Amino acid sequence: MTAEDVISLLALQPHPVEGGFFRETYRSTGILPQSVLPAHNGPRSISTAIYYLLKPGHVSELHVLPGDEVFHFYLGSPVRMLQLWPDGGGKEVLLGSDITVGQVPQLVVPAGVWQGTRLLGNEGFALLGCTVAPGFDYADYRSGTRAELTAKWPGCAEEIARLTPRG
Repeated sequence: MTAEDVISLLALQPHPVEGGFFRETYRSTGILPQSVLPAHNGPRSISTAIYYLLKPGHVSELHVLPGDEVFHFYLGSPVRMLQLWPDGGGKEVLLGSDITVGQVPQLVVPAGVWQGTRLLGNEGFALLGCTVAPGFDYADYRSGTRAELTAKWPGCAEEIARLTPRG
């Protein structure tokens, strides 16, 4: 199976903001009022879920959300995720199916943690899922510039450069 097969079979579209391919698969009908969401600018669905696919040359650009993101690895090649924490720390995690070498099939990115992802290697693809709670809204999405992020996390400058292709 190729990336193009998966894109076609799952009806994925280019992601309009962060790169890669996606399709929303779930949006709860329940709504949380803004009064219980101090980090959000309005009411939000309780939860949302997407398929997300990366192929060589594409990245999920570094971004931060005010809600938690839960990533699920479904199939393909492993991916490397960079997380930049508010305390100035950074860490890399491998999402994949080979748990014997430290890859994880599921991972939580807490609210307020910057994250970006790229395919490990130069071939294949990775199919992931991402569940966000409170639900994703483009109004909450914040990207950062390479200069801004490198200034705060200088020890991660090389990976930040890979995950900020627009500079």
